[in-house]
Amino acid sequence: MKLDQSAALLARAQQIIPGGVNSPVRAFRSVGGTPPFIARGEGCRFHDVDGNTYIDYICSWGPLILGHRFPPVLDAIRDVLDVGTSFGAPTEREIELAEEIRAAAPSCEMLRLVNSGTEATMSALRVARGFTGRELTIKFEGCYHGHVDSLLVKAGSGMATLGIADTAGVPPGFANTTLALPYNSVEALEAAFRERGDQIAAVILEPIAGNMGCVLPSPEFLAALRALTQKHGALLIFDEVMTGFRVAFGGAQQLFQLRPDMTTFGKVIGGGLPIAAYGGRADIMSRVAPAGNVYQAGTLSGNPLAVSAGLAMVRHLKAHPEIYTQLNEAATRICAAGEGVEGVTINRCGSMFTFFFHPGPVNSWDDAKSCDTARFRDFHRHLLERGIYFPPSQYEAAFLSAAHDAEAVETTAAAISAFLHP
Repeated sequence: MKLDQSAALLARAQQIIPGGVNSPVRAFRSVGGTPPFIARGEGCRFHDVDGNTYIDYICSWGPLILGHRFPPVLDAIRDVLDVGTSFGAPTEREIELAEEIRAAAPSCEMLRLVNSGTEATMSALRVARGFTGRELTIKFEGCYHGHVDSLLVKAGSGMATLGIADTAGVPPGFANTTLALPYNSVEALEAAFRERGDQIAAVILEPIAGNMGCVLPSPEFLAALRALTQKHGALLIFDEVMTGFRVAFGGAQQLFQLRPDMTTFGKVIGGGLPIAAYGGRADIMSRVAPAGNVYQAGTLSGNPLAVSAGLAMVRHLKAHPEIYTQLNEAATRICAAGEGVEGVTINRCGSMFTFFFHPGPVNSWDDAKSCDTARFRDFHRHLLERGIYFPPSQYEAAFLSAAHDAEAVETTAAAISAFLHP
């Protein structure tokens, strides 16, 4: 596999863009290689500037649940170009998208559209603090909620990939407003509320973690989250930026039948364009300006381009629930290629999955960070050389799209099996 043009572009980019990339995990540092620079995508594949073709298992890190260049999304974007791309003024489409999200996730009685997952989680926490009059937030080790200052504490994802424990530039006072607890630890959660329950504004978590690899919550952990937050007057926030509309149409909260107080969305609701949202109970969201005294604003929030793409994506998923069955079957087939292999643990929920090079269960960040990352690098290189693009980090989940046909799935399963069953 030649990457001459990609290498040249990386060298050029490094002169003007930090590290040569606009998001750290794209740098391929954890797998010791040159990142392919992508030229074009179509369906479940994309093509790089050197002429290599890959079956794509990052899907733009989740939002392309229907694949690259999905025709209804492209049509929606073309249609809105005749209207305008941004007004800084309200449009009917914003209401329509908010209504579709509320119908899928009834816990969101009111919503506010924003532009990124980071903005959504930052805003949701501000609202939680304003609503409760408290300052502390509980998050969980290995969960990533965007690059919000107070949440970059044991944040998994790109920080874990690069070996950055605590980022520079975050004042200690910001970090001190966050309590980072082990994921899936009921005991740690109970202890935190026992000691500081009257100071905790909110508990935020990925209800299915995707930023230390795919890690599922235990039923006992979910039950404790809901019971303890209600008992102590704290808000439970589900960060469904990754899981919303992906693991189920109504997200993880539908899957687990658990109603959070607030939710953040992103990824799928933009159909591949930049958009996100946060929402929750009406009494909480009524505190957001101009209705209330918690300020948050954004010129591009709810812009017609992203909203139209998101509407096309969400409405197609709503009209075709069989897509989730198709995704589940394809993911099951791929993961089956590694079942029963010594030293490999596979975690999956719907169309999210991770091959952990770890012998035992992976239920927390402590489990994930003890993986054999050298073995993962070999695995990633093996797949890439066979035209299969997996996340370039042990600590990221892989994603499927409805565009992954039988040929792509079987090719992938065969390549995985060849590595794990030499």
